[in-house]
Amino acid sequence: MAIKHFPVAFRLLAALMSVAVSSVAVTWPPLPDHDGEAALPAQEWPQRPGPRTVTAHLRYPGGALAQVTAETGLMLVLHNWGGTAWRGAPDPGQLVARYNVIAIGVDYLQSGPHDADNDPPYDFGCLQAVDALRALWWIYDGLTMMNKPFDSGRIYATGGSGGGNVALMANKFAPRTFACVVDLCGMAKLSDDIAFGLPGGSRLDAGYRRDGDASRALPTHAQEIRFVGHPVHLEKMRALGNTAHVITVHGIEDEACPAADKREMVANMQTAGLRVTAYFIRPDDLDGEALKSIGHALGDRTRIVFRFADPCLLPNTPETAHRAAPSDFERRDDAVAYTVSGGRYVVSYRAGYPTIRYETDESTLP
Repeated sequence: MAIKHFPVAFRLLAALMSVAVSSVAVTWPPLPDHDGEAALPAQEWPQRPGPRTVTAHLRYPGGALAQVTAETGLMLVLHNWGGTAWRGAPDPGQLVARYNVIAIGVDYLQSGPHDADNDPPYDFGCLQAVDALRALWWIYDGLTMMNKPFDSGRIYATGGSGGGNVALMANKFAPRTFACVVDLCGMAKLSDDIAFGLPGGSRLDAGYRRDGDASRALPTHAQEIRFVGHPVHLEKMRALGNTAHVITVHGIEDEACPAADKREMVANMQTAGLRVTAYFIRPDDLDGEALKSIGHALGDRTRIVFRFADPCLLPNTPETAHRAAPSDFERRDDAVAYTVSGGRYVVSYRAGYPTIRYETDESTLP
């Protein structure tokens, strides 16, 4: 199915709304003709004020833009915490060949090694998800502007560990965009244990501290927005029309991303009426090929996607996951807003690509 053409009134409204976007010019590079990389403009990071870019990595069907067809979808393929490019993620080349998608890897904020004691606290899926979504928009918009047919309803995301977390957060921040998200042992919440490096259920340390250093403080609202399974936020996603099929695969003895957090996320999604299928891997599930561990590593993450997500991701089958309604990129609105303690987070699509802002209750009073 090629990219859709919505009613003139809808597109006109979107165009008029885009006029309200900041007049600061943002320059986006053209899509490369072949597999490659590009530096994309990113939203400013308060910890390091000033211009920022992220690297996007592309894999096309057949290695070339010319090979993209009206049946080709888009797929974020996201690396792990501490990685870059495709590290810790399913193999993009195999995903492209099997599912007829353009694979998009993103060196989102704080890609590469993270020192919890000396680096700024780990972003944990907030600006990281916005970075990933901006890379996805770049492909989406680039293909649209050149009148290159592609299947705008087949938009997917996957990732391992930290990449799984960013994929889940991308679905939260763009709840009207994805048809399927495949999370492989990703973090479900920024728990106190992980945030402050406390002894307990995880070996992770995001570098937040309670020692009075304002640059390392973790406001309640910042912790709430990073909870993928926040019940109020899930209800908002449902109200906005989220139809993505979330598939999560998680080891029951994951030493980094606690399975208990993921079970909580899954239960809350089910309560909210969102579509989620969970596979919690036990010893008798191990096959020595796809599944090799009930811990964080899991096994061959590419084969795991094939095993558990093929029905949703294979093109042109009765079960193919396909979004029917306009995407967040097309709507160009501020409807994606999540209430948190003291205010709300707004993910704005008025420019087409997303930006995120926190509004206090006081700042939104008339």
